[in-house]
Formats: sequence, structure tokens, C-alpha cells
Amino acid sequence: MGAADVVPGVSGGTIAFISGIYQELIETIDRLDFGIIKVWKKEGFKKMFIHYNLGFLVSLFLGVFISILSLANLISYLLENHPVIVWSFFFGLVVASIIYIGKQIKKWSPIIIITAIIGVAVAYYITIATPAQAPDALYFFFLSGCIAIIAMILPGVSGSFILVLLGSYGIVLSSLTDFIDGVTSGNWEVVKTSFLKVLLFIIGCVIGLKLFSKALKWMFAHKQEITSAILTGFMIGSLNKIWPWKNVLSTRTDRHGDEVPLLEKSVLPSSFEGEPLVMYAIVFSIIGFLAIFLLERLAVRKKINAN
Repeated sequence: MGAADVVPGVSGGTIAFISGIYQELIETIDRLDFGIIKVWKKEGFKKMFIHYNLGFLVSLFLGVFISILSLANLISYLLENHPVIVWSFFFGLVVASIIYIGKQIKKWSPIIIITAIIGVAVAYYITIATPAQAPDALYFFFLSGCIAIIAMILPGVSGSFILVLLGSYGIVLSSLTDFIDGVTSGNWEVVKTSFLKVLLFIIGCVIGLKLFSKALKWMFAHKQEITSAILTGFMIGSLNKIWPWKNVLSTRTDRHGDEVPLLEKSVLPSSFEGEPLVMYAIVFSIIGFLAIFLLERLAVRKKINAN
């Protein structure tokens, strides 16, 4: 999940769904409330830890954190120097994920098909939308946190890419780096200025995650096939974002002062402005596809062992 979340356009929620932990993640988050303190005081730390399934959350988010720290620089390097190969891998990964999630739908009724088409349209629009100019206002940090965390746990929707579209990716990242730099350098004026922005973003993430997990839990319990259709549509629509061959239409300046793509157009390999590397793209797409196949097998084995 951490490796997927590093790449704008790829969702960690996709990996959670394929690996068979998605519903457990949603249910565990939904269960968390202020009663955790009451259980801790009344029954002790161990009972509280087990009751709220905190072992699952700790191991999961520790894995995400370690993955982001260890792979962020590598994936950034590969995206900059070998973009076709990286996007091909993730393209194959998402195609396999679409097949897997689509198989959860037992009967493709008209309402299921229409729901999936709506999901495709929404996700595709997100991939071609022009990023907004974000206001540097406190309320927007809270709003960005709410929206980004919802996108992060939805298969097929990337939280980091949503922040780019909102126009808040740069200001959130710069606030975070300003806070870290202020602490390390002892510049408490900078710490004070950036702390509130970072805090509001985190609060937005927590509230957004809590509210949305409750909605998702209800949808999986009462409208499972429609929910699977929406997620399948999201993932199909997101394929445009991770298509390996793109030509840059416009650029933006990142926090390091470098020019990076802002708007891109998906093209055929023959129209690609660089080296298309078609054979490499096919090979790494297959590797990505097989990676999901392996995850699916591991998830099935996990269920069998649990039973």
C-alpha cells in the first residue's frame, strides 16, 4: 500500500482490496471511537488492544510507513528516468485488479452496469481535470485532508493526485517541510506558523477517514455488488492516468524549483515523444499483472488458514 501511495494515480486502497484486508481495514477504523479510553481504564491495555484490533492497524500502518520511507526515493528516481517501464508495471497491476474486483459481482444487472459506467466517468474526469489554484487559507487544509484521505482508501483513486487537482499538494507539502525544518533549526516562529496548517490537515484526514469508513462499511453490508461496481468503474477510469505513453501539455514548478508535468495527454506508442520501449512495457505490464495474481493467491490462502 505504501509503494502504491507514493505514485500519483495509483491507490493503496487497490492493494488493500486485492490482498483481502480492505473490509477488515474499514471495519477496524469504523470501530475506533472515544470508548477506547474507557475500555483501557476499565479492562486494561491488552483488552483494549485486542478489542479495537489495534495489532492489525499498527502492523499495517508500520508497513505503509516503512515502505514509503524505503521506496519513495527509488520510485521517484524510476519515474524520472524510466517512466514508461514504471507506468507499464502499474498499468498491468491495475488491469489485473479490475478483473479481480469485477469477479466479485455475481450478476451484471442494468443498475450494476450503469453504476460502473458512472464510476468510469468520474474517475476519467479526475484524470483529465485541470488542477485548481488553492487558497492559502486554514479551512482549505482541513478540507484537503478530508478529501485526500477518502481518495487514498478508495481503490482506483489516488490521494496524492487528488491533492494535485485541488491545488493543495504544494502548500500541504511545503507546510510539512517548513514544520520539520523549523523544529530541526530551532526556528519556532516557522514552527508556529506551519504547525496549525499541518494539524488542520491531520484533523481533516482523521474526520474524513472516520466518516467515510462508516459509509463504506454500510455499503459493503447492504449494497455490496453496487459498491464493487463503483470501485471497478473507478479503476477502469483511472487507467488513463497510468497509461505508459504520455506527452506533456503543460508543466508546473515543484517545491524544489524543478519543472514537472502538470497536464499530460495519453498517446499511442507511435506518437510518443520519447523512446516507446514497447517490448519492455509489455514485459513489465505482465509482471504487474502477475503480482496481483500472486497477491490474490496469498489472500485466498489466508482465508483458508483463518477458517
